[in-house]
Amino acid sequence: MIIGAIATVAIIAGNTVSAQVTPPLASLKTVTVPEPDNLTDFVKNKVAAIKLGKALFWDMQVGSDGVTACASCHFHAGADNRSKNQISPGLLRVNTDKTANPDTVFDVGGAPNYQLQPEDFPVQTNDIVSSQGVFNSEFVNATPGNPVDQVNFLPDPVFNVNGTNVRRVEPRNTPTVIDSVFNFRNFWDGRAQEIFNGVNQFGLRDPNAYIYKATTPGHLESVKVSLNHASLASQSVGPPISAFEMSADGRTFIEIGDKFGAIDHKSYSVGKGKKLPRETAKKLLPLRPLAKQIVHPEDSVLGTDSRSPQTGLQTSTYEQLIAQAFKNEWWESNRVIQVNANGSKNFSDKPNGSLPHNKYTLMEYNFPLFFGLAVQLYESTLIADDTPLDRFLEGDTTALNEQQQQGKLLFEGKARCTTCHNGAELTRASVSAVRQQRIGIINIPNRRIVFDNGFFNIGVRPTLEDVGVGGNDPFGNPLSESRLSLLGTFKQLLGSDPNILVTANDLLLADGSFKTPGLRNIELTAPYFHNGGYLTLQQVVDFYNRGGDFRQQSALAPLNLTEQEKAQLVAFLQALTDERVRDEKAPFDHPQLLVLNGHPGDSTSVTDDGTGKATDSFLEIPAVGKFGGNGTPNFLED
Repeated sequence: MIIGAIATVAIIAGNTVSAQVTPPLASLKTVTVPEPDNLTDFVKNKVAAIKLGKALFWDMQVGSDGVTACASCHFHAGADNRSKNQISPGLLRVNTDKTANPDTVFDVGGAPNYQLQPEDFPVQTNDIVSSQGVFNSEFVNATPGNPVDQVNFLPDPVFNVNGTNVRRVEPRNTPTVIDSVFNFRNFWDGRAQEIFNGVNQFGLRDPNAYIYKATTPGHLESVKVSLNHASLASQSVGPPISAFEMSADGRTFIEIGDKFGAIDHKSYSVGKGKKLPRETAKKLLPLRPLAKQIVHPEDSVLGTDSRSPQTGLQTSTYEQLIAQAFKNEWWESNRVIQVNANGSKNFSDKPNGSLPHNKYTLMEYNFPLFFGLAVQLYESTLIADDTPLDRFLEGDTTALNEQQQQGKLLFEGKARCTTCHNGAELTRASVSAVRQQRIGIINIPNRRIVFDNGFFNIGVRPTLEDVGVGGNDPFGNPLSESRLSLLGTFKQLLGSDPNILVTANDLLLADGSFKTPGLRNIELTAPYFHNGGYLTLQQVVDFYNRGGDFRQQSALAPLNLTEQEKAQLVAFLQALTDERVRDEKAPFDHPQLLVLNGHPGDSTSVTDDGTGKATDSFLEIPAVGKFGGNGTPNFLED
C-alpha cells in the first residue's frame, strides 16, 4: 500500500522493473528542518518572523472577503474536514492535446452546496472533494485598514444553485501543511518551486520577479531574490491571491510584467491578472493582527501578545510585526514606487497622507517576501515527530502493538509501500530524497524510464482528468523537471544542472503524476488522494490491493493482501498519528477561527443575500492554547 506512489514492482510497457534503493524508515527527529541558506540576509529576528507567520496564516482579514484565512482550509490536522459545499466538478479535464476540456457537471449531489455522505465514497466520477473558497468576483481596490476588498460580484456559470452564486471549490483536494516543510516542491503538481523569488510561486521560472532594496533611505535598487529550500514560501504566496481560494479576481488591475498568482487553471476562466499581493498589503498593514479573532492567552507563539477576552493582538499593526522580523533595508524607505499601466516604475518621495492605488511603500511592494518567508518559518514549526512509529524507531519497542508491528513489516515488504513512502519523511518527494536524485531513473531493456522523483501516476483517475505535474507553468514551461531536462532548460529555470540529461529515447512519465505525500497523521486527514475520492484508510488499502482503478495509466500491480493483512496495514497507518496534532497541543495550537461551511439550504435551494450570492454558514473553531483542547472531528465523523 502506498498513497501517491508507484509499487516496487511496476508493469510498464510490458516490462517488469525493479525499484531503486530505498532509504529505511527512521524517526523524523533525525531530519534537520530545511531552511534557506541566506535566510539571515532578510530576517533579523526569527522568533518575531514565526510570530508574524502564525498571525498571517490564521488571520481571516487576509482574504478578499475579510473572512477567509490560509487556515480556513488547513485547520484540522493541517487539512480540511468540512463536508458541505466541498465538491468541484472536473474543471481540470483536458483533451489529448492538453487543450482545456472542462467538465462543469456536478455528478455527486447534482449541484454545489451538497452535504456529502459516507455512501458517496469512493467517488467514481471526475468530481473533486476539496475546499470552498470565495465567490466569483472582480477585484476593484483595497482600502488601507479595511479587511474587505472593494469588488464587483460576477455571475458564476458553474458554482451556483438555481442562479444564486455559491462559494467556489478548489479543483484538487487540500493537503496537510503539517510536515510540508520537508517537501522539495509543494502543491500536488509541484508548481511551488524550491527556490523562492520573493514574489510568487515560480522561482527562477519567472524572469520578471524583482523586489526592491533600500541601499540608502532615499535610494531603491531593483534586485532578484533567490532563497533555496523555500518551497513553502513559494507555496504560501499563491492562495491569498487565488480567485478560487481567498481572493477576488483582479482582471481590472493587470500590471504588465507582474505575473504573480496561482497557476491559471486551464479549465476555468479565472483570469491571468490576479489581485496582487501588494494590494493585500495596502489593506492589511495598518490592521490589528487577528482583529476579528480571539487569541488564547496560552498560545505557544502569540499568547504573550493576546488581548483575550478581546480579539486580536496587543501589537496594533502588521507594520510593527514586519519591522520586528525583517531587516530594515527591505521595508524602510522614504521613497514610494509607482506602478504604471505599462508595467514601468517611477519613484518619488513619500508624501504625507494616503497613497493613490498605483503607488506603494517599500513595505507594501515587498509584502510577498515577508508573507512567504514568515509563513514558511511558522509552518516549519509544525513537525509531527512524536508518533508511535517515531518512538518505536527510537528504541521504544512497546510503542507499536503486535498488529501494528505486523503492519510495519507489510509496509516495508509485501505491500511495497516504502518504494515511495520511505525515509524518515515517508515520501520520495522530500528535500533529502530529491537532493540525492532529482530525476528518477529505472533501467529497462534498451531504454530508461525517467520521472520527477516523488511524482507518480497511480491510476486514481484517468490521466486526462488532471495531468498534474504534466501541465505547464504560466510562462509555457513544463512543470515536470524531467521535461525541462529533455528541453535543455533545466539549469536556466531551476538554477542547477540535472542529475541526468533526458533524451528522446527515454520513456518520460509525467502526465497524471502527483506529489507523493508524507503519511504522518494520515488517520486524521481524510478524504484521500489528489481528488479527495476515498473516505477511509480501508478504502485506500483496497485501492492499492487491487492495483489501482485505471491500471493501464499507472504503474501499480495488485498486492494480493489477505483481509488480516489489510487490517494490519491500516493499524500501522493509524500508528503514524502524533497525538499532539489530534489534541491541538503546541505547536499545533491556534487562534479562534470562523470557517465557512457552505450555505443555508442545500444543493437545490439557497438564500440570496440580495447581491446574487448565497448567505453564508459558519463554524467556530475555538482558540486553543499550548496545552491543547478537544480537537475537531475527522471528516464525516461528527
